[in-house]
Amino acid sequence: MKKFLIGFVAGLIVVPLAIYVYFAYGMAPVATAAPEMPFEKLLAKKALRVRREREMPRSVPIANDESNYAAGAHIYREHCAVCHGLPKQPQTAIAKGMYPKPPALLEGKGVTDDPAGETYWKVAGGIRMSGMPGFQQMLSSTEMWQVSILLAHADSLPQKVKDSLSQIGETKVTSAAH
Repeated sequence: MKKFLIGFVAGLIVVPLAIYVYFAYGMAPVATAAPEMPFEKLLAKKALRVRREREMPRSVPIANDESNYAAGAHIYREHCAVCHGLPKQPQTAIAKGMYPKPPALLEGKGVTDDPAGETYWKVAGGIRMSGMPGFQQMLSSTEMWQVSILLAHADSLPQKVKDSLSQIGETKVTSAAH
């Protein structure tokens, strides 16, 4: 039993010390082109899921209508398209250089299966160490809801809104924000 306790205590000291050395001596990959850290995806996704589930709003305070979708499309083009892209458009240089890669929100699965409250939570607070900034200081609550419901319904938008998202040349690519 004594050997077990000594091993246990040594493990409690050695493991945190090894983790500290890994980071303190620059062994952890920090460049976007570097390979992932051990358990990076697992731990980050777990923490994100738990926080999001606990904190995301459960009800949407604005109507799911064409005027809010149109407003959301404008906000998306201004703040999100530079990283998350527009339908049938090539990925921007900013998006190509990011790690993790930002998902294309308007093509394929996107976030149309996510509740709008989940997307709102991500838009408002951002996601640490992913390049996704929080917009709660830059956009109003209504604007964040507008882009959130746009994305939640991206697979069933009115044609006029889809067309506004597909127009070339209107996106500000000078902004590095999502």
